[in-house]
Amino acid sequence: MKKIVVKFGGSNLRDKIGMKNIIQAVKQYNRPLVIVVSAFYGITNLLSEHLSVVLADGGKIQGLKDSLSQLKKEIIEDFISSETLQQKVIEETRIRLNQLERYLLGMHYIGDIPLFLEDLVLSYGERLSSLVLAAVLTDNGLECEEVFPEEMGLYTDGEFGNATVDFHLSDQQVSTRLKEDKIFVVPGFYGISPKNKVTLLGRGGSDYSAAAIAKCVNAASLDIWKDVNGFLSADPKIVHDPIKIKRLDYTEAAELAYFGAKILHPRTIEPLMFDNIPIRIFNINDTGRGIVPYSIIDNESDVSEQIIKSVTHSDDFGVLQLKGPGVGIKPGILAKVTGDFDDEKINIKTVLTAQTAINFLLDKKDLKKAYNHAKSLNLKAVNEIVVQDDITLIAAVGKGLAENHGIAARMFGALSEERINVQIICSGASSVATYFIIKKENKTRAIKAIHRAFFE
Repeated sequence: MKKIVVKFGGSNLRDKIGMKNIIQAVKQYNRPLVIVVSAFYGITNLLSEHLSVVLADGGKIQGLKDSLSQLKKEIIEDFISSETLQQKVIEETRIRLNQLERYLLGMHYIGDIPLFLEDLVLSYGERLSSLVLAAVLTDNGLECEEVFPEEMGLYTDGEFGNATVDFHLSDQQVSTRLKEDKIFVVPGFYGISPKNKVTLLGRGGSDYSAAAIAKCVNAASLDIWKDVNGFLSADPKIVHDPIKIKRLDYTEAAELAYFGAKILHPRTIEPLMFDNIPIRIFNINDTGRGIVPYSIIDNESDVSEQIIKSVTHSDDFGVLQLKGPGVGIKPGILAKVTGDFDDEKINIKTVLTAQTAINFLLDKKDLKKAYNHAKSLNLKAVNEIVVQDDITLIAAVGKGLAENHGIAARMFGALSEERINVQIICSGASSVATYFIIKKENKTRAIKAIHRAFFE
């Protein structure tokens, strides 16, 4: 029997109700699983914030240890009835927190945060979660074992902060280590470099690590438990009663994740689509419906009646614009800027060019750094560099967008009726997505207008 890889995120581990729901969900599977777990809600942010704090004040480390210890102790006492197992987990928690303390003290003494040490420290949120969850499931009568990525041989390319899994090195070792018919609990978010250094798989990368493990073991499915009813036709905080999307193909899901849908990490699709391992989305607050997914992602999605399946948005993008009378035809400008950005690890999302402007779509967090580097290049053809950070990117996603006429016209007609000006449009870069940029203040009206045009 093929294994199912199950991912529980930080939102599932927010409170006692979430933990009860996880126990119920795991019991309902009634089969061997590989469970990949994120850090308890808010813990990764807490660790990240303390990285810079402990450089100046090593005395803050004890307060962090105390907070983490108390949080874990409350969960252990609430969900583990065996006193022997309680003490065992409390002792192991103490050992791991002492390890964390040593690494943080090392940073304090050297007055620096080396990349390898930053990745190692941030992995402790997941290491603490996997310890506690494995013990809780064991106490509930489930045969369970905690396994670390370094134990199973989940190897990466070695890039700190945003590594990629090396399947050539990982496939056989991971599959062999996880072959027993039991429940394995694995901390997500990181792998191990060929030099045995912890390397994070990008912020929110537990989805990606779960997908990588699913590929390695040739899983029947990757099941991701969230706190929403799967993919929807729009953000329910903006659109009243959006439509549930029962099926998406891999490219549709990848584009939705890329353009702001918080259901999946954008890289989750990568390891699975060529092996056609389905991704199933469940709601942790609705375990009463059993193992029945709200959304399924595979190769079998059809073109919907509306063509567009979902309208998503992101406020995390910004635009860096290089202006000049001939920047669009001057040889070498684009090469110089993109080369510099690549050296500085500034990820370029999209480049849109015209005769008088080159527009770089970037992560908002990279805008200031990108502006400074572009300015330092002293490009003679560029007479103005403009940063736009008060924008929202809105994307319409659906199979058949490229083949059906009039879809873009309906979208922009809906925006025109609301008197919303579109600053940049990109259509055709993906066969399943069209996106555009507007002023952030118009976001809510724009999403509602497009949703009305296609779904209501």
